[in-house]
Amino acid sequence: MIDVCDILDALRWHADIGCDEAIGDEPTDWAALTARPVARAPSAGAAAAGGAAFGPAAGPNAARSSTPTRAPAPAAARPATTLFASPDQPLGASEAGIQARARAGDAQTLEALEAALRSFDGCPLKATAMNTVFADGNPQARVMLIGEAPGEDEDRQGKPFVGVSGKLLDRMLAQIGLDRSAVYISNILPWRPPGNRSPTQAEIAACLPFLERHVELVRPKLLVALGGVSAKTLLNRAEGITRLRGQWRTYEVAGTPVPLMPMLHPAYLLRNPIAKREAWRDMLALQQKIAEEGIK
Repeated sequence: MIDVCDILDALRWHADIGCDEAIGDEPTDWAALTARPVARAPSAGAAAAGGAAFGPAAGPNAARSSTPTRAPAPAAARPATTLFASPDQPLGASEAGIQARARAGDAQTLEALEAALRSFDGCPLKATAMNTVFADGNPQARVMLIGEAPGEDEDRQGKPFVGVSGKLLDRMLAQIGLDRSAVYISNILPWRPPGNRSPTQAEIAACLPFLERHVELVRPKLLVALGGVSAKTLLNRAEGITRLRGQWRTYEVAGTPVPLMPMLHPAYLLRNPIAKREAWRDMLALQQKIAEEGIK
């Protein structure tokens, strides 16, 4: 007798690890696939032949050996390009990042940049996402907010910050006299990571050139980084958001320094309501900076 509770628990577990969307019409029976052959250990003769390439023969009679040595098999051809960097590689070091930078650099308008992003296949998140989330708000606004990545609601609607955390962000902006017509909003990643997991270094590297070009085209006077992923990526810092927030930093846009304020992500505030006090201080600092810069 199958317990329905066990089935529900299994479904919840799959959702928690990110397996919440089907990407194929038929399931794959991994148990039925042929196992990959195990590489054999090199023979003693092959080992000796390999060692001769790096030093003298092991013994005095080794050079007079009449046993022919087999030439090593050619190494398997490596792919011409490596799409994604390993976690310890710097951002932008992957081939996908290089391709993204070339495409983003060719875009001279926001419309062209969005078209280039939608046609870009260098990030695997695109295959599991429903929509490409580009931006929302007023592209002429002087304040630009940059979040981390779309969530479930954002992925479904194709706009950033439209879910529960987006509604909280709207209320936070309203407290200092702003709304979406007075700001411009985007994300580090345009596609939702499955299960809302944290993005990998390779995924950020593949998408970052588009975001950098996005900021260059908008040319805001003030930047707000919402959340740890956004703040650490834009500032190239390793500290967490609780250490970065609350202080104005600098981000260069085409050689021009632009003030940047790291703030706690609204989703973090929903999980930790006590942190709203710090978020309110940051919003007041933003309000004061807007007044100092004469932004309307």
